Amino acid sequence: MIELEGVPELVDPVMVAAFEGWNDAGDAASTAVAHLDREWKGEVFAALDAEDYYDFQVNRPTVFMEAGVRKITWPTTRLSVVRVGGEKPRDLVLVRGIEPSMRWRSFCNELLGFAHELGVELVVVLGALLGDTPHTRPVPISGTTSDPDLARRMNLEETKYEGPTGIVGVLQEACTHAGVPAVSLWAAVPHYVSQPPNPKATLALLNRLEDLIDVRIPLGELPEDARAWQVGVDQLAAEDSEVAEYVQSLEEARDTAELPEASGEAIAREFERYLRRHDGGGPPAPGGHATADGSDSTSYLRDNPSGRTRPPKPPKPGTDDDDSSDD
Repeated sequence: MIELEGVPELVDPVMVAAFEGWNDAGDAASTAVAHLDREWKGEVFAALDAEDYYDFQVNRPTVFMEAGVRKITWPTTRLSVVRVGGEKPRDLVLVRGIEPSMRWRSFCNELLGFAHELGVELVVVLGALLGDTPHTRPVPISGTTSDPDLARRMNLEETKYEGPTGIVGVLQEACTHAGVPAVSLWAAVPHYVSQPPNPKATLALLNRLEDLIDVRIPLGELPEDARAWQVGVDQLAAEDSEVAEYVQSLEEARDTAELPEASGEAIAREFERYLRRHDGGGPPAPGGHATADGSDSTSYLRDNPSGRTRPPKPPKPGTDDDDSSDD
C-alpha cells in the first residue's frame, strides 16, 4: 500500500522521469531531471527500496562522512514534487534514479502506483541515445508515444521501434497498458563524444519538454555551459584530422537530410519559445548506451589503449540506416 503523507493535492500533475545507464547517453536525460529538481527546489517524498531492484555489485553504495559520522547512500530511485508558478500553475512529479538491475515489471508497477495516487495526467520519460549526429548542429529530439490519438494531439511520432529496449521503453509500455498517457523524449548524442556531461543535449531535452507540457523552465547556466561544451569539442576535433573530416561528413549528411526543416514550422517553434522567454511572464552510468539501432556503443574521439578506432562513414540520407529513436 502506497502512503503519501505530507504530499499536498497536486495541480494538473505531470510525471517526468529519467534513469541513469543504458538509456542516458552523456547523462543528458538524468541531468535534465536533476536540473528541474534543483531549479525548483524539489522535495523528495518517496524512494523505492533499493534491495528490491538493484544489484549492489553493479551499482555500489557510497560511503560519506556527515558531522563526523559515516553514512551510506544506496543506489535507488527517488520521487520529488515541485510546483511551477505562473498564470497556469501546475505540479511536476520528478522521478530520478538508475535503471534497475532486476524486477522491471514490479519497478514500473510501483511507479504507476504513485502516479495513480497523485492523479498524474501524463508521464514523460526522458532518454538519450548515441547516434550519427554532429556536435555542431542542433541536437535532434524525437518524441514518441504508443497512443495514436496522443501522437496526433501532441504532434509526436507513433513509435514503430523494434529491438532491444531499456527501462524507458518498458515504463512507457506499462503506462500505456495501465491507461496512463505516456510520452518518451529522446536526445541524439554524438557517438564520437559520448562522455558526460553533455549540457547541449540536456538543454535540448528541456526545451522540448517546455514545449510539450507548456511550462517555462528556468535554464540557469545551461545555455552558457552548452556553448562552452561545443567550443571544447570543436578544439578536440580540430586536433585530429580524421575526426574533423568525419564531423564534416556528418554535417553534410545532416544538412542535406534536413533541408525541408529549415523553414516554417521549425522557425515558428523557435520564435514562440523566444517570445515566451522575453514576455516577462512567469517565474523564472556503467556500460554502453542506447543507439539508434538498439545496440551498445562507446566513444572514440580520443585514442584508446588498443589503438585508434576509425569512425565509420555516416549513412547517406534517405537510407534505412538513418537515425531513428529508441523506444
